[in-house]
Amino acid sequence: MELQVIQNKIHEIRGYKVILDYDLAYMYEIETAQLKRTVRRNIERFEGEDFMFELTQEELEILRCQFGTSSWGGTRYFPFAFTELGISMLSSVLNSKIAIQTNRNIMRAFVMLRHYAAGLSELNQKLETFMLKTNTKLDDNDIKVNEIYQVLKELLEHKKELEKPRTPIGFRTSSYPSSE
Repeated sequence: MELQVIQNKIHEIRGYKVILDYDLAYMYEIETAQLKRTVRRNIERFEGEDFMFELTQEELEILRCQFGTSSWGGTRYFPFAFTELGISMLSSVLNSKIAIQTNRNIMRAFVMLRHYAAGLSELNQKLETFMLKTNTKLDDNDIKVNEIYQVLKELLEHKKELEKPRTPIGFRTSSYPSSE
């Protein structure tokens, strides 16, 4: 399964990056009910919210609003949300070749998301440092820029003074053509 498709199935719920049971069942090419039965038979492997948790009615409604789906139809049971640790644990209870390959791809998707998040964090930190340095330099340089601006303004005014037409000095007669 393409990593981008898997990444699109990862949601953030309760502060965890999770994939919902029906998305996992689809990826593993099994029925959602079969996945849930297998998890319930091995529930001790999934104890703790950092492995898996069941969505509440409110969380399910929020997801429905985000997906734009209606409340008509769908599941009668609240979906399980599996964290990266829970998905890793699924590989020990689902032993098909598809499940193993899918698990590997899911783990790669989670790793890519972590690297992406770390890169964003590093980029954000560099941007903040740059902004702080730039603002400090601009404050120091503002005076210099203003001084340069004033000098250029004076030079332009002086140039305008030099370009003004001057009245000639001396005696002019009407018979001689003017030099203007």
